[in-house]
Amino acid sequence: MDYKDYYKELGVDKSASEADIKKAYRKLVRKYHPDVSKETDADQRTKALNEAYGVLGDAEKRAAYDDLGRQQSAQGGPGAGGGFRPPPDWGAGFESSGVDDNDFFADLFAHVGGRRRANSNFQMQGEDSHAAISIALRDSYHGATRTIVMRVPEADAQGRVVTRERTLEVTIPKGVTEGQQLRMKGQGNPGSGGAPAGDLYLEIRFEQDPRYRVEGRDVFETVPVTPWEAALGGAIDVPTPSGTVSVTVPPESQTGRKLRLKGRGIPASEPGDLYLLLEVVLPPARDDKARALYQTMAREMAFNPRQKLGA
Repeated sequence: MDYKDYYKELGVDKSASEADIKKAYRKLVRKYHPDVSKETDADQRTKALNEAYGVLGDAEKRAAYDDLGRQQSAQGGPGAGGGFRPPPDWGAGFESSGVDDNDFFADLFAHVGGRRRANSNFQMQGEDSHAAISIALRDSYHGATRTIVMRVPEADAQGRVVTRERTLEVTIPKGVTEGQQLRMKGQGNPGSGGAPAGDLYLEIRFEQDPRYRVEGRDVFETVPVTPWEAALGGAIDVPTPSGTVSVTVPPESQTGRKLRLKGRGIPASEPGDLYLLLEVVLPPARDDKARALYQTMAREMAFNPRQKLGA
């Protein structure tokens, strides 16, 4: 079987502590998770990271793996003799895995698994898992329920790591912000020997919407207005994530003017504000009547918006 350098896969030294290994794994698995990453090899990288952490994150597996590493080094390093050669007593006292000898991880998993089967009292809580979930901005205002499908690794009856799909119902609480993590207790990776599963952490992402921009708890919404609404002022109705509101446009408003609606941002424990950004939109001059109106304005108003530029 070919030797795999799991320490290199996680970017840690062989002397790394359990906490350092866990930290490195979490950082990389967030980066390459297929539901988040845009990398073309994200799925393969995630599988490789899960495989590496499945060994290095387990004290017993890591010890067996380190034994393999020392033996591999004694044989001249990677590739010596056409691959890694297990020590003569590697299989002594362990059950056969029934897997291909070229599958390094499966063989290692089966080897340690045999040791665990001999010790029926072995228990280990499952690892936490991480994923991202995209929601509409209005879901943060009102709360929602979403169904997600997770791909989770687990060991089959032969000790090989396989991936299965799991469907979960997720409750989106009112006031959730982008980047916030929702904890789903017991929905992470399964434990060993009857130990409880880890937790699932879902990172909130807002779906792209050209009408809105979000900064923390504050929301910015672009609101189109007519030239006469901007020039003369008046009340207008504006649809917002929390519902339609009536606002007053001040006279002589220009594109870019900002109207603040206090407390109408994301309704967190400390609500943010909603900022309406006015955008003056001109009626199209598609017919003779419209063009005549524009020509009258040009004659009667004699307005030069570039005067301050010296033109």
